[in-house]
Amino acid sequence: MKAFVPSALFLVALHLISATVRAGGLPVEAYGLSFQYYQESCPNFEAIVSRKVKEWIKKDYTLAPALMRLHFHDCVVRGCDASILLNYPGSERSAAESKTLRGFEVINDIKAALEKSCPKMASCADILTSAARDATVLAGGPFWMVPYGRKDGRVSVAKEASKVPVGHENVTSLLQLFQSQGLNVLDLVVLSGAHTIGRSTCGSIQSRLYNYKSTGKPDPTLNREYGNYLKRKCRWASEYVYLDGRTPKTFDNMYYKNLQKKMGLLSTDQYLNSDSRTGPLVSALATQPELFNYQFGVSMAKLGNVQVLTGDEGEVRTNCNAVNRY
Repeated sequence: MKAFVPSALFLVALHLISATVRAGGLPVEAYGLSFQYYQESCPNFEAIVSRKVKEWIKKDYTLAPALMRLHFHDCVVRGCDASILLNYPGSERSAAESKTLRGFEVINDIKAALEKSCPKMASCADILTSAARDATVLAGGPFWMVPYGRKDGRVSVAKEASKVPVGHENVTSLLQLFQSQGLNVLDLVVLSGAHTIGRSTCGSIQSRLYNYKSTGKPDPTLNREYGNYLKRKCRWASEYVYLDGRTPKTFDNMYYKNLQKKMGLLSTDQYLNSDSRTGPLVSALATQPELFNYQFGVSMAKLGNVQVLTGDEGEVRTNCNAVNRY
């Protein structure tokens, strides 16, 4: 087997990444989490989550990106506390920004299995975080270690879901959101690469195709040939289109190559290539697939530690859709 010899660009980019991680990363103990958390209380936790996620994704591949997206939506609002799973009028889950979220049935199935194996031990927040990791791996992405000990939140407010990006925000807004969660510009560009798989509703890009900034014309930054394809594909706002128009079912760095060809589906995607703060990272990731794969795991690990609740700050729900009544 030919040995991997890192290129100069890979080493330069990795140096940049290492400096960023050192500046923003903390040991998991600092978050009150542990890799051994379930070692005695629920030793089969990861095996059960992995088995269930595999069963569901084998039946429906699109659940892989759906679980990753569900995890992101959860962590961006109130941190990774499973507040997105609470199902009642006025919760995050009822918000307009959450209407296209999927994967709730997967989490419920995992929770039911864990309640049989180790009752009242496994939090829904830990389940969702672990399921997102396993979904990434099954989609062809990297594996990373997940520490546990997150507790479930008791509050979920629909209007707070407005923090979640919907595809039109500029880079400054995105950076402000990420920095408020303890994430940085590198995490923004790398986690946006999750759009290498998955779909978006055509309604999210209607204005780009037909009435960009009220001009009555398409977005001039959109590749013309790609734009014409999208117009044929998106005749109805309710239809779906792949986020990566070239390798939509492969977890790779094609997303970044698409941005360089003006083939980013969402405006927020395309802005990453043109903005001076994010463009150099797009260029590095477009030419270094190993770099993207490595850093995606690092950034996802950071995302999973955002504003976690531990100890008495939350609870372990027995039903992921509702707070405990005892």
